Order: sequence, then C-alpha cells, then structure tokens
Amino acid sequence: MKTYENTGSKDTRSGFGAGLTELGKTNPDVVALCADLTGSLKMDEFKANHPERFFQVGIAEANMIGLAAGMTIGGKIPFTGTFANFSTGRVYDQIRQSVAYSGKNVKICASHAGITLGEDGATHQILEDLGLMKMLPGMTVINTCDFNQTKAATLAIAEHNGPVYLRFGRPKVANFTPENQTFEIGKAVHLQDGTDVSIIATGHLVWEALEAAKSLHEKGISAEVINIHTIKPLDEEAIINSAKKTGCVVTAEEHNYLGGLGESVARTLAQHHPTPQEFVATQDTFGESGTPAELMEKYGLNAKSILQKVEKVMAKK
Repeated sequence: MKTYENTGSKDTRSGFGAGLTELGKTNPDVVALCADLTGSLKMDEFKANHPERFFQVGIAEANMIGLAAGMTIGGKIPFTGTFANFSTGRVYDQIRQSVAYSGKNVKICASHAGITLGEDGATHQILEDLGLMKMLPGMTVINTCDFNQTKAATLAIAEHNGPVYLRFGRPKVANFTPENQTFEIGKAVHLQDGTDVSIIATGHLVWEALEAAKSLHEKGISAEVINIHTIKPLDEEAIINSAKKTGCVVTAEEHNYLGGLGESVARTLAQHHPTPQEFVATQDTFGESGTPAELMEKYGLNAKSILQKVEKVMAKK
C-alpha cells in the first residue's frame, strides 16, 4: 500500500497566493481584482509587487466580475478573489451573463468554501457553489486538496483559455501532494490502487479518503483512492475504469450531495457502468458556527464517515 506524508499543514488559500505571486513575475497579462479581502485571499504580495496590476474594488463583487470581463477584451487575464459565497451566489447573474455566456477568460478564485470556514457560520459557508458553477456552459470547475495542488492549479488556469472557477479553503490541512507537480485540468490523480472499493474524493476530503484507505488496509480491504480535482470537465474514464475494477464507489466532498462531485459521478456511472454508490457530503442542509473539526465531525465529512459508507456500499455488491 502506498503511503503519503503530511509535510506540514498549510491552508489552501496560501497556495493560491503563492501561485498568484509567481504568475505576477512570469505573466505580465495577469491582473488581480479583490473585493475588500486582500489579506484573507493572500493577494498582498501580488499587490505589493505589481500595484499597477492590482485593483481593489471594495465590497462590490458584481462590479468586480464586470470589470474582469471587460479586461479580457484587452487581452488581460483577470483573477478575481473573494469568499466562495460572494464569488458565486452573490454574483451569479454577472458570471452567467458577462463571463460564461460570452466565454470570457476570467479566473474566479474563491476562498473560504464549505463548512471549514468555521465560526463565521451558515451565511458564509456555501455548500452549493460547485453545483452553481458546473451548470454554467463552458465553465471549468476546480476544487483542490492541499497547498501544493492549489498553487499548481493557479499556475495552470492562467494558461487555460476560458472561464474557470477555482475553489479552495481557509483552514490549515495536510499538505501531501508533490511540491513541483504538473497540474492537468480534467485529469484525475490516482493516489492509491485497490480492488474492493473506489473512494473518489475532492478538496479537503482527499486526505480523509487516504486516512480511511489506511484503516481499511488494516482490515484487509483494498481501497482505490482517486483525487478528482477537476469537477468539470470530469475525468469520466478514470471513474468508469475504477468502478469496473472494484464494483462499488464512495464519493467524498465538502459540499451538498445535491449538485456536487457525487452527483456527477452518479450520472457518469448511470450512463456508462451502473455501480452501487454512497455519498459522503452534506445532506441538503446549511452549516452553522463551530470549529472546522467540530463541523466536519457533525456533518460527517471525515475518514470515519467514509469508512461507514464503505461498509454500506460493499454490502450492495
């Protein structure tokens, strides 16, 4: 069994900041816009190094999206930054009409996603953003798992022509993927080979999936772990091949089970290879205030919950 080492817990939003800082040095077309949350989005260094390419729009998210869309006409590559709730729900109309409809090359970068935002509570903990964004025609949707992958994704989306939604988080989480990795949009990452069950995870739940696989190995159960960092376009081939091998699937995500990764996997399997599936996700509910660990436990978004779902889905084989 392959093992992964946590090289030190880091927040994924800092991975975005590191990637943006590097882009500032290497790509003169990259510009950054922020809605009054420069520190929270880790955009300070880009701002300090390139003040002429940084635009603080204030608490005016809809205006930020409109400005970004306009900048693409002049050949710029705008990266917008604010909390995930404000990056999507608050400005859905502007994203749909000004960005997605005309295929503008805007990179919508969203921090503080999911319930691990923590104490700020339900009004800020968006759990439906992946669904909102993946339903927009032409929108690429990415949800990274750790600092290194977030940095690599930030660099990669600058080279991608078209609108992108990049989702990351607030808390410090395990940093376990390679430091100088190549991020391939739309390509799943096989972390662990297995024959008894496929655990298909995204975002913060990828590390939890690896922890669950370790516990399953001790029980003699061989779990395949796949990191789906790109929700759209989805690597359907990787999902189908894994399901054919193991015969059952558990999906894991920090998102509502309606509209997220699990639903996309279920559609893929229903169309190509019907397979028993269980979902680790929030159950059509809003969040609440609490520490990230408390909320992950309460809403069943951890390795323990994955183990429970594995037991349930394997009984359906």
